[in-house]
Amino acid sequence: MALPASFISELKARLSITDIVSSYVNLKRRGRNMIGLCPFHSEKTPSFTLYPENGSFCCFGCGVGGDIITFTMKIENLDYIEAVKLLAAKAGMSMPEDSYYDDSIAKLKGRILEANREAARFFHAQLMSENGKAAQEYLMGRALSRQTVVRFGLGYAPANRFALSSHLRKKGFKDEEIVAANLAFQKSGGKGIVDRFSDRVMFPIIDLRGNVIAFGGRILTDQKPKYLNTSDTLVFKKSANLFSLNNAKNSGLRTLILCEGYMDVIAVNAAGFQNAVATLGTALTSEQALLMKRYADEVIICYDADEAGQKATARAIEILRNAGLVIRVLTVPDGKDPDEFIRKNGDRGQAAFKNLIESSGNDVEYRLTKIRLMHDLGRPDSKAAYMKEALKVISGLDSVIEQDIYCSRLSEELGIRKDAITEDLNKLKASKRKDDYKKEYKKVSDNLVGNNEKLNSERKQNIRGAKAEEMLIAYIFHNPDMLKKAEELISDKDFVTTFNLRFYQYISDKIKSGLPPDLSIAQDFTSDEVSRFYYIINSYNSQTATVAAMKEYIDTIKFEKGKLSKQDLADMSAEEIMLSMKNRKKPKP
Repeated sequence: MALPASFISELKARLSITDIVSSYVNLKRRGRNMIGLCPFHSEKTPSFTLYPENGSFCCFGCGVGGDIITFTMKIENLDYIEAVKLLAAKAGMSMPEDSYYDDSIAKLKGRILEANREAARFFHAQLMSENGKAAQEYLMGRALSRQTVVRFGLGYAPANRFALSSHLRKKGFKDEEIVAANLAFQKSGGKGIVDRFSDRVMFPIIDLRGNVIAFGGRILTDQKPKYLNTSDTLVFKKSANLFSLNNAKNSGLRTLILCEGYMDVIAVNAAGFQNAVATLGTALTSEQALLMKRYADEVIICYDADEAGQKATARAIEILRNAGLVIRVLTVPDGKDPDEFIRKNGDRGQAAFKNLIESSGNDVEYRLTKIRLMHDLGRPDSKAAYMKEALKVISGLDSVIEQDIYCSRLSEELGIRKDAITEDLNKLKASKRKDDYKKEYKKVSDNLVGNNEKLNSERKQNIRGAKAEEMLIAYIFHNPDMLKKAEELISDKDFVTTFNLRFYQYISDKIKSGLPPDLSIAQDFTSDEVSRFYYIINSYNSQTATVAAMKEYIDTIKFEKGKLSKQDLADMSAEEIMLSMKNRKKPKP
């Protein structure tokens, strides 16, 4: 794919990366740059850095990086052309008509969305027809009004396993497009396709732009699985989307109610609480937690009261806390789920559920209560065990004031001196800090020696040479006028790693063409490679480096390149080895 350099250059000039990023990330200025919590992984200490001067960003926590196009691709889950189109619309620019770019993936995505939209219409029509009587009775039994059914676009997939495919073919969709949308799958013999969903109540999953991106289906018989969901497609990733977030984001609240399933969300919505969402047939993921963070400051976990629901609650608490969200836990009485609770309370359903929300405690109180119920506080050994488990919870709190409050509560509850409890807490925190330091040290150490290297496999064998290459790349990027001098001192054959050579050649070609070194990098490299490129140029402060420093980088690269491998030594005579060592130039210390 190729878009004119002049078009990309004007697009970047018209838009401010600070404005684009700050609409998703709360940024604070630090010198010439800006920092914030990374939107691509969970963290409590900001490691996401924005560099307005060179129009790039880099997270030193997860390693992701890029420019304004890359950021848009990642945050909106778009491919390159889709991201450019979105940014062009914001900049008031039209896509160039006389240029060639491969938009086959974008076109297929468009066809999948069209197929999904037509499938949603088909399912809804089937629900309202004679074919959908059993599904209608099921929904009526769940006390859903026609208005709610229409609002959520609920439908019915007929028992006929070819009904939807036949309908979509008549609408002009090809079999491969229907399969790409995961609305059908290929027959085992390879001839023809079969509908994925049959004899199920259908729940359309709608993204934040109003597109139908997937479906969930609830079986009307005793067959398994009870719920069936669309598998991941080009337009849908179940671990990164939430059911009804398109409704919840318009609630005007910065609080989300996290439910376990589709029917719970619909029941809570029908009761007047528009800010309910649910995961899509999977346990809560960190991606979903980060998505919630964009639209909420607080999440009320409202899972089922059974054992599975409690385990899911415990796991969700950890994930949501890591995303920086305030958490409350709503416990539905008598082991009921939210849907059943609201229906059982009839006309009082809304008021009763509102009382549950208002009386819900924070996640710390919830966890301490769960631990307390597991111990007999009348026994000294059990009391000590309870205190040990409780302190693990308290030690994970960020606020020292919160820690102090809960230590006071423990002291009153157990009849133990507060200073004794605080002493144990401090020991636990010290041990935790030590473990965290070891993990962080290992992470940094592995990165330095290349143990976790996947992109540049040669880096681990020659970390010194690879780092010198990276410093040279960063230097030339920030000082493009020094390229000619660098080329007098080093050639492509001197590079230690072919991966870094690609970056060097890329920025060299751009500079020689009179273009910014990173102008179209997002369309010339993979997402991971782009991240590594920006990690390199932003890791080394080469803007203030000297020509002498550049020469040292080059000397180190050439010296490391000239090192003899064990195999080389084995194949050479002693005289040849001595002559080679004599001719090698050692870099300055």
